[in-house]
Amino acid sequence: MAFWWTLIVIAFAFVLCKFLLMLIPSNVLSIDADASDARLENHTPLARVSTNSYFQGSTMATGQIFSRTTQALFYNYKQLPIQRMLDFDFLCGRETPSVAGIINPGAEGFQKLFFGQEEIAIPVHSSIESACAAHPTADVFINFASFRSAAASSKLALKQPTIRVVAIIAEGVPESDTKELISYARLNNKVVIGPATVGGIQAGAFKIGDTAGTIDNIIQCKLYRPGSVGFVSKSGGMSNEMYNTIARVTDGIYEGIAIGGDVFPGSTLSDHVLRFNNIPQIKMIVVLGELGGRDEYSLVEALKSGKINKPVCAWVSGTCARLFKSEVQFGHAGAKSGGVMESAQAKNKALKDAGAVVPTSFEAFESSIKETFEKLAEEGKIAPVKEITPPQIPEDLNSAIKSGKVRAPTHIISTISDDRGEEPCYAGVPMSTIVEKGMGVGDVISLLWFKRSLPRYCTQFIEICVMLCADHGPCVSGAHNTIVTARAGKDLVSSLVSGLLTIGPRFGGAVDDAARYFKDAYDRKLSPYEFVEGMKKKGIRVPGIGHRIKRGDNRDKRVELLQLFARTHFPSTKYMEYAVEVETYTLSKANNLVMNVDGAIGTLFLDLLAGSGMFTKQEIDEIVAIGYLNGLFVLARSIGLIGHTFDQKRLKQPLYRHPWEDVLYTK
Repeated sequence: MAFWWTLIVIAFAFVLCKFLLMLIPSNVLSIDADASDARLENHTPLARVSTNSYFQGSTMATGQIFSRTTQALFYNYKQLPIQRMLDFDFLCGRETPSVAGIINPGAEGFQKLFFGQEEIAIPVHSSIESACAAHPTADVFINFASFRSAAASSKLALKQPTIRVVAIIAEGVPESDTKELISYARLNNKVVIGPATVGGIQAGAFKIGDTAGTIDNIIQCKLYRPGSVGFVSKSGGMSNEMYNTIARVTDGIYEGIAIGGDVFPGSTLSDHVLRFNNIPQIKMIVVLGELGGRDEYSLVEALKSGKINKPVCAWVSGTCARLFKSEVQFGHAGAKSGGVMESAQAKNKALKDAGAVVPTSFEAFESSIKETFEKLAEEGKIAPVKEITPPQIPEDLNSAIKSGKVRAPTHIISTISDDRGEEPCYAGVPMSTIVEKGMGVGDVISLLWFKRSLPRYCTQFIEICVMLCADHGPCVSGAHNTIVTARAGKDLVSSLVSGLLTIGPRFGGAVDDAARYFKDAYDRKLSPYEFVEGMKKKGIRVPGIGHRIKRGDNRDKRVELLQLFARTHFPSTKYMEYAVEVETYTLSKANNLVMNVDGAIGTLFLDLLAGSGMFTKQEIDEIVAIGYLNGLFVLARSIGLIGHTFDQKRLKQPLYRHPWEDVLYTK
């Protein structure tokens, strides 16, 4: 007896289980990775297996995925799309920006952008995890990564508990990666828009990246406030056209989505149509499909099964494909004419037979949308939308300047270089010309300092001066300071600057002073006696005259080299020859009052400026007054100071301490 009772219980349990399985929607049974991949691989219409797999048991059961408080994380910083999102926010009257944070791998800090006229700082994070932790209310991930890294970053975003929607902008994402993303998203009740998408928009609330284009287009399409139409398309470009069309003949868009043109979109046309059917504010649905694939047939089945109870106006583009004898590949990866079932004609017929409003051509699509909307309005199913005047979006300064609307004063003037073109220019000379003509450092100095190309003998003289002044041993004040700083463990720039800071009236400044005083004396036609004795009465030593080591019978070799070069190449050496006469007079007083390298460079530079014929008297006076010669000394000596820094670092010298015996301690 117990045996028979056991059999009865087992049979009853079997029948009950079978009955319960019949009650469970087929899509719930089909959500697994392998099955999902198989469905996609065979182009099986999604609705035959899953009519609303995104939202079964999810927090998005009502169908709406965006709102006026939706915030996003933007991956891979792109200034223009982010600014367009913020401008849309301001246009819609949002209180908070829709971009909560920017993810830029390897970078952190803040990025300045505009929210209306107010400049705001949006946080920049180096990783997806840190951004999600910092902005837990941001549930949309907008991925502007390249096709190489879009899949990996999107999957990582989907794994974050705070992220509900991922939009992948890149096209060309490997199909195997896309299928893996689709499977993961459906298993975890999340939404993927794209790849190869421009994104989506909820009118008056939130938009993704560049969706709907410019602010002018958004205003023209009345997307700054919600309408009554839900729109879904594969094409982002055609979405912009349809937003305009729908705005002309209806009260506008409530939500629009471009699912992307790849073969395997993360979400399908029917997925979003089924969402729209659950959004009370949407009264009618417009669908723009295209030839290739069988996505539209899932919409056909949803219509036939009564899962959609709102009017659907649909058109599948690509009817011209039948004019070609061979298979045609249109713009999108998925828009490829295949068998008869994937043709635009077959899809349009199937949609019409299922109850959708399908026009005879794309040209008649607008009329079909208009008639459907007007019928709903007549039936009282659509209440008139209260029109509002959107605020004026301030124009960016750069675009306003280009359009000639404003005149903005500049803050810096530059006459020596320009890097705005294809290549940098020095005083109007392109970098390629400088290299191709074999110009040297002297030529670059002549362009950047004097704003003209000096004769070769002039630039060669400048180079000789740089070489001769590059260093004067480790004991002069500049080198000493540099060495001490380098031995203290400081970096190159700090060591260099510590040496340069000693350049002044007693170290290096004599070049400038020599040029000033010798020029003044020569121009006033003072004799060497008058010049020297006049300086003596003023208590000023003659700059450029005198040396600690060199004597009249042991002259500075550098001075002799400079004089020889000038007498050989310069058209005139009047200032230098005057300095030689002064030297003859000073040597009669003391054997160490010989011309030094400062005096030679100072006077010869005057001869260079005057003898080249390329400078006016006023320009020469200005060059001397400004301190060009001191600049030449600074430039030259920097070479030696850098060398001393490297030398100490290379030798691994310890911290310098001055010896006690070299200090006089006194009270």
